[in-house]
Amino acid sequence: MSGNTFGNLFAVTNFGESHGPAIGCVIDGCPPGMTLSEADIQTDLDRRRPGTSRFVTQRNEPDAVEILSGVYEGKTTGTPICLLIKNTDQRSKDYGNILESFRPGHADYTYFQKYGIRDPRGGGRSSARLTAPMVAAGAVAKKWLFEHYGTVFRGCMTQVGELPIAFESWDLVPNNAFFAPVADVSALEAYMDALRKAGDSCGARIRVSAANVPVGLGEPLFDKMDSDIAYAMMGINAVKGVEIGAGFASVSQRGTTHGDSLSPQGFRSNNAGGVLGGISTGQDLEVSIAIKPTSSIITPRESIDINGQSTEVITKGRHDPCVGIRATPIAEAMLALVVMEHALRQRAQCGDVTVGLKPINASA
Repeated sequence: MSGNTFGNLFAVTNFGESHGPAIGCVIDGCPPGMTLSEADIQTDLDRRRPGTSRFVTQRNEPDAVEILSGVYEGKTTGTPICLLIKNTDQRSKDYGNILESFRPGHADYTYFQKYGIRDPRGGGRSSARLTAPMVAAGAVAKKWLFEHYGTVFRGCMTQVGELPIAFESWDLVPNNAFFAPVADVSALEAYMDALRKAGDSCGARIRVSAANVPVGLGEPLFDKMDSDIAYAMMGINAVKGVEIGAGFASVSQRGTTHGDSLSPQGFRSNNAGGVLGGISTGQDLEVSIAIKPTSSIITPRESIDINGQSTEVITKGRHDPCVGIRATPIAEAMLALVVMEHALRQRAQCGDVTVGLKPINASA
């Protein structure tokens, strides 16, 4: 009921606050016998962590992960894995001016109305800082899925603010601060510099995909692969929209082109995004998410205080002018957690199912 656990067979319980002593998660249900170390997890945490460029928050957190349980002599034991990430660069004084008021666009008002109390320091539980433990858990899932199926997760930014980003190559994504699949990001840099100087923020669009996904994952009717993907993506802070495959472009497509034709050589297209009837087709899972502009900006905005009186709010502190810049590894992690959950479900229910028809290629 408390809403802090994601998944059932691969259950990840998230804990901590933005400005508390530490954040982390407990993974319950990871299969035993997999080699696992902090280094396997740290790579993805380093991709997400703050302070890595001038375009993101300058909160300087190393996000060094510690494995406290569930691993013995370098291998998972099948018991709960506790992952801890200490907070080392809190500046809670930056939030002293909002103790008695609510920041527009933030969860301050709703948390106060629901619980009757809130932690204003960096947003407490509602902070995007709590995505770090999910990235750590996602790294564990990625490792298991790659070892068993060769599944690979990738993501990139396809739009920032009003600027669409053309796709050139996956190889270019690690080479810039935006996770952009292009060689030249000078226009993106200029755009973000101007935005920061103006004291404003913008949204972003992120694409995330998974290749080498086994066919047959998904539990119709109400635990479909695509519905669980949408649920997971909407659980990421600031996400306001999710598309799978062609998404909203399906509205203007005709049935003659939207339906992905099958041939002995493989699928002819992937408008479905790798899911049919809630079950994976073996094609790449293709997901796109829309992220809203950062709510923490220095431009004064109208609000109310805890007594219901009109006030003006200025959000001080260190914040991303575009939270979408660091969202790519988060989206990858959440997609990995969904695939991991369904892989374990498939193994439990249908592990002994045999079919005479060999799966066709993901693409012809």
